[in-house]
Amino acid sequence: MLDVKRVLKAAPTKMRSQEPLQQLWTSWGEQIASEWLSSNAAHKAFCPTKDGERKLKNGRTPILNEHPRPTMVRSDHTMLNGFWDYAIVSIPESDNGSKWRKSTTVLTRDEAVQAVKEAVIPETFDGKILVPFSPESALSGVHQTIYPDNMIWYRTIVHPVTLGGEEAVRQIGDANRLILHFEAVDYVCACFINGQFAGVHVGGYLPFDVDISAFVDPDDDFEIALCVYDPNDSGTQMRGKQKIEREGIWYTAQSGIWQSVWMEIVPEAYMQTLTLKGAADGRLFIRAEIGGDKPNAKLRIVVTDPADGAIVADERFAAGMRKVRTEIATRAEHLWSPEDPYLYDVTATLEFGAAKSQEKQDIVRSYCAFRTVEIKPDLKGVARFHLNGKPLFLKGVLDQGYWPDGLMTAPSDKALIHDIIAMKESGFNMLRKHIKIETARWYYHCDRLGMLVWQDAVSGGGEYNAWTTNRKPTLVRATWNKYRDDTAKHFAALGADDSTYRRDWSRTCDAMVHMLAGHPSIVAWVLFNEGWGQFNACDAAERIHALDPTRPIDATSGWYDQRCGDFHSVHNYFRPLEIYPDKGPLRGYVAEYEKKHKRRCRAAHYAVLPVMQHGVRAFMISEFGGLAQLVADHAAVSRAYGYGEYDSIEDWRAAVRSVLASAESLESRGLAGYVYTQVSDVEEELNGLLTYDRRLNKFVQ
Repeated sequence: MLDVKRVLKAAPTKMRSQEPLQQLWTSWGEQIASEWLSSNAAHKAFCPTKDGERKLKNGRTPILNEHPRPTMVRSDHTMLNGFWDYAIVSIPESDNGSKWRKSTTVLTRDEAVQAVKEAVIPETFDGKILVPFSPESALSGVHQTIYPDNMIWYRTIVHPVTLGGEEAVRQIGDANRLILHFEAVDYVCACFINGQFAGVHVGGYLPFDVDISAFVDPDDDFEIALCVYDPNDSGTQMRGKQKIEREGIWYTAQSGIWQSVWMEIVPEAYMQTLTLKGAADGRLFIRAEIGGDKPNAKLRIVVTDPADGAIVADERFAAGMRKVRTEIATRAEHLWSPEDPYLYDVTATLEFGAAKSQEKQDIVRSYCAFRTVEIKPDLKGVARFHLNGKPLFLKGVLDQGYWPDGLMTAPSDKALIHDIIAMKESGFNMLRKHIKIETARWYYHCDRLGMLVWQDAVSGGGEYNAWTTNRKPTLVRATWNKYRDDTAKHFAALGADDSTYRRDWSRTCDAMVHMLAGHPSIVAWVLFNEGWGQFNACDAAERIHALDPTRPIDATSGWYDQRCGDFHSVHNYFRPLEIYPDKGPLRGYVAEYEKKHKRRCRAAHYAVLPVMQHGVRAFMISEFGGLAQLVADHAAVSRAYGYGEYDSIEDWRAAVRSVLASAESLESRGLAGYVYTQVSDVEEELNGLLTYDRRLNKFVQ
């Protein structure tokens, strides 16, 4: 039965949303603020040295200085995190001869691309911003809202002496290339080197790079400038939970650079991407993109067991066609699991040219793991999540990835590690990364620490329709599997009527899967959440399954199930926890699996296995709980938003343990796992196991 009192209690209130947020600081952010954001912080942060290092003045702690791409580590790289110049400007009116027009205060995708490309670098800048923190965050030193009629400019000067060895720098543009990397910039940006346009990128959650070799002189300093446009929640682009006027489950919007910026010198032929995906039977799937035109290039992969240094695989492949897609057999026997997250070392070498000299090689260090995940019947015929052939009950927590001082940017690598370890020590084995693509180092830490990950695609679309995507399914459970997502009328109701959004969502989702496929910790893809921007979920599930058949898919987390994907996935905040029957004909690849299963049953002369009664899809409570508890001096607001409030933290803790016990009691009845809401408090939402400032674990104390 629906708990109406809890539903009403959880409804957003105007008074709560208008309350200013109290600025909280994590311990890591507090250190950065004290060292970087003092009254004298605007002076130059780095000084070049004769040995090519970028050394910090005044003994400051480097800003997110760890290698930003642990799956592809070269011997030299240069971090550009730190102070940049910034300016916040209004969108200029275009003249009649321009290829773009300012039709409203919000630019379309194509208008935004043309606008940032044609933008003129300001003569003066507003001040200094601490990259990679977005200007809306406290740690940026700006702490200012960016509106849809604004553009953000960034500028920094790079000294060639900081880029690496003298010989490597001298050969930029000849035998070497200089690659500028941005791990994420929200949303549309254009890059200029020494005032010349060098490249443009669309999308706020994916990394991109620019080959700037043609624009720099190895003997001279050069200027990097970046122009960014972000309509935030006024647009239809993928934006997750960002909202300029934050309230309830919607959080402070952010814009511009929000993940690391870095450079590296690479040979004229080099690996642009490298994905290594191991299976429990010892096979290793290899996918690589090659930059540079070298028809005779070969890619060598050496896999080493770190325990004794034994080589378990050493193979070479032709790489002259710029793409490598292959698999090899290895002698790897140590499987990856949460209890034993064993990683093998990998050295990838791109060899080209007649001589095998160091100048004719691109060498990358990486890692891989061997494990297999799947949904299949257990010994009793119930569909379960299996890891390495054994059923594993998923005990997960929803992870928004927000921080009070950095917003979507963690203040420190240690902060990322802290949350993962805190959840493991609290008894959970999985994190659902919610509506966000995280920095690559977060996935690396999950790989090495043994934390399973459910990875969400980033939501977007038109204005949020509270009735269709929240109130109706909350009040009327019968709507959960009776609402189509493939008609023009329902596109509009779900915020998916913009064809540009649908196209960009599909491209971004595909790119996310390609980019993250090599992380053994990721064990499921989540495509749509509670109907937000949902469209053609079955088509999306088919496409993602074709791209990555090694992981199960939650096509529609929450409600508006379309009878596809590997999970029957529901959200339950306001009803007693139970398992709902998975009724009706299935669609897509899972329907084919069901047909094969029935044929196997008949061939084995079984009657009807229990799995056919419960369905071939695993039942998952993919969100529940969300019990709120305010902790004085550790909350950003004075009134809690969440699903229920308690008189004391002891009462809250008892209630959380009770609801977790209720969920775990359903395992014997067929529940495959759950996702409790959530890892930490976030702004108005005070339903985290950790406080927003990460200084207290409410659940274990």
